Amino acid sequence: MKIAIIGTGNLGKSIAKGLITTNAITSLYLTKRNLKDLEDFDGYQNVFLTSDNKEAVQNSDIIIFAIQPAHFEEILHDIQSLITDKHVLISTITGFSIAKIENIISSNAFIIRAMPNTAIAVGKSMTCLCGNTKGLERLKVAEAIFNRLGTSISIPESQMQAATVVCASGIAFWMRMIRATTQAAIQLGFDAKEAQELAMHTCEGAASLLITNGNHPEQEIDRVTTPKGCTIEGLNEMEHQGLSSSLIQGMVASYKKINTIKSEQI
Repeated sequence: MKIAIIGTGNLGKSIAKGLITTNAITSLYLTKRNLKDLEDFDGYQNVFLTSDNKEAVQNSDIIIFAIQPAHFEEILHDIQSLITDKHVLISTITGFSIAKIENIISSNAFIIRAMPNTAIAVGKSMTCLCGNTKGLERLKVAEAIFNRLGTSISIPESQMQAATVVCASGIAFWMRMIRATTQAAIQLGFDAKEAQELAMHTCEGAASLLITNGNHPEQEIDRVTTPKGCTIEGLNEMEHQGLSSSLIQGMVASYKKINTIKSEQI
């Protein structure tokens, strides 16, 4: 694949590292105003560093935009004349709709939106994808890229705001759960380093069980709980204190906020 990443900041770098380490590229153009920030990529075979977005577009088939939202529209106008029917455009810009991209480029362009999360840095992103009518014809291209960086799922664009809460903000929510587990472990007698290790790997194990077995969480809970046991005692106390309801309410509040931000931008 001949790929360009326009705006290689933290997200762009993570995508680039994933593409390089999984040998997914024929060529890879990375653009940034300050090329000193990309020194780590200097010397890789078939990886080209440039401050010229037009050069990157002209030499690539797949264009991944990983820039700040404030600069996106200007860059689209700048490269608009260079986009051909060979190009697949993948935007990671939160809140910038497909319709807005079509208004600048064309509704006949292959346009895809991708919403990864920060776990992309370790190849564990949950990335949500959607596309315009033409873009859906090239959705497998985006899946091939982001499945190398974790897992991807195709959803309607109308669900992208909700997906941002569940997957992107969700990283922070799960971090808070891990931190709380760590604090509890310290109170139960473990030192801080041990406590965090216990919390992290137990969380990873729980998720891995569901991913591997395909079970409902309650099925795995049933394997751990016994009549009058310590697990059910703890679970019931957590629910009594509002664990599930507070998490749900927090995610709904986050969703309401992101929609408020979108309305203000419009």
